[in-house]
Amino acid sequence: MSISLTVHDATLFGENTNALSLDFLTEKITVRELIRERIYEEVRQYNATEPEFFRGLVQPSDAEAVLNGARLRKRRQVDWQVQFDLALEGFARNGFFILVDDRQVEHLDETITITPKTEVSFIKLVPLVGG
Repeated sequence: MSISLTVHDATLFGENTNALSLDFLTEKITVRELIRERIYEEVRQYNATEPEFFRGLVQPSDAEAVLNGARLRKRRQVDWQVQFDLALEGFARNGFFILVDDRQVEHLDETITITPKTEVSFIKLVPLVGG
């Protein structure tokens, strides 16, 4: 049985956007696993439908930032592994931070316990551009 967790992006002003439901096999995960699942799912959803805008943690490298997300100059499949690697780099250089139940997690190997009340927010500090 999997455990569901909803994550969202948050602005520095407290506004929540881009809610995404993620499934995990265990209730204990690392921050790295959280980021990987988030990136994998948002890229999977984008690649399945190829909408006009990509709304993800990491903006693909050939995308133009627009009000509604990022518009790829040429519609194409996005590589989740490239996006994941860039997200890890972004986390390491404080391009974004993650709050779990209003507590900042600081290390990729830090363990998170998922409960039905767990709240996860990703707060971007600088635009992240990837592949």
